Amino acid sequence: MRVLFLHPNFPAQFRHVATVLGANPDDEVVYGTKNERPEWTIPGVRKALFAPSRDPRPETHHYIRPLESAVLYGQAVYRMAEKLKSEGFVPDLIYGHSGWGPTLFMKDVFPNTPLMCYFEWFYRSKGADADFDPADPLTPDEEAKIRVKNSPILLDLYSCDWGVSPTHWQKSQFPKEFKSKLSVLHDGVDPEYFQPSPGAKLVLPNLDLSHVDEIVTYVARGMEPYRGFPEFIESVAYLQEKRPNAHVVVVASERVCYGKSLPNGKSYKEHMLEKVPLDLSRIHFVGTLPYGLYLKVLQASSVHIYLTRPFVLSWSSIEALSTGCLVVGSDTPPVREVIKDGYNGLLVDYFSPKDIADRVCEVLSHPTRMAQLRENARKTVLERYSHAKLLPQHIQLMRNVAAGQFPPDTHL
Repeated sequence: MRVLFLHPNFPAQFRHVATVLGANPDDEVVYGTKNERPEWTIPGVRKALFAPSRDPRPETHHYIRPLESAVLYGQAVYRMAEKLKSEGFVPDLIYGHSGWGPTLFMKDVFPNTPLMCYFEWFYRSKGADADFDPADPLTPDEEAKIRVKNSPILLDLYSCDWGVSPTHWQKSQFPKEFKSKLSVLHDGVDPEYFQPSPGAKLVLPNLDLSHVDEIVTYVARGMEPYRGFPEFIESVAYLQEKRPNAHVVVVASERVCYGKSLPNGKSYKEHMLEKVPLDLSRIHFVGTLPYGLYLKVLQASSVHIYLTRPFVLSWSSIEALSTGCLVVGSDTPPVREVIKDGYNGLLVDYFSPKDIADRVCEVLSHPTRMAQLRENARKTVLERYSHAKLLPQHIQLMRNVAAGQFPPDTHL
């Protein structure tokens, strides 16, 4: 099977399926990407680069700039695909991430090739992330912008032959008219890599907590309200009062990846540390970490806090469960799909820092009683989110779509 993956970043969500296909001499894999990342290669996978000719015009109406950007991406990928075709590469399947625009014109370049899209999120002004915080209501302008933001995704929903959404919650956000051609299939994690290490002590290049018995961890791409960072910092204040020996480790970059930045230009870290008095000797901001060090943080974790608005579920939440972390998670739809309160983790009120801190203290006070929850957390991953189960399903789904089998056998 000849496969063309499309994503602005390499290898992103397609890392594992591309690795499996690249290792098969009967498959030919090309990965179209904007960011080459020469330091990262996958055996058997050839990169093809594309670059938009320009950025969206400043004078373009701000509702339409994301669509203009998507069209520019799609145009660049069209040219890249035409070059591949001239070199003799005609894929049996095109599989791209919807939203940025790379997949928009693939049916024009390869009209006879099935198009499969990875649908991560459909934006809504009601009932999900955008209107979740009553203290931050949407303006009419923001509501209108959200509606238009779905334009490239709607074009892909119309033109694709099949789609994948990683969780049932995320699929539920898409219009009912298109759900019949969406499979739910999570990317999965490698539980052989993300596995517990009982008694592990945390030592990082610039941080030695080997003497600490109570380590509370928090992981996110950025420090932002979408992942509950303000509520997390406020919970740390309560936690430090009640647990004088507890240390907190924050794995995140000081930026906003999802949602709005502060209007005054400050980061949410700066804002919250000015607002909430903390013992800074017991909270450690380590930035983003390579996988090996990130794993050490999870393995040494006494309690792991995962908070999110009703939005895309983070990979880190599944990786933490796989590592046997005791996850204290927000009682929001994406988390409830994975964590059952009192079985494989604990759920808390997203908007209650005190509730978060109380549940963390409960875990720290009763480590033996919580052991079964840790075992059940890993069991959940082995049963539902392991690569050993999901990757064969994912590959078979791709082969079915390439063969024109609709709905595919693995349709969920």
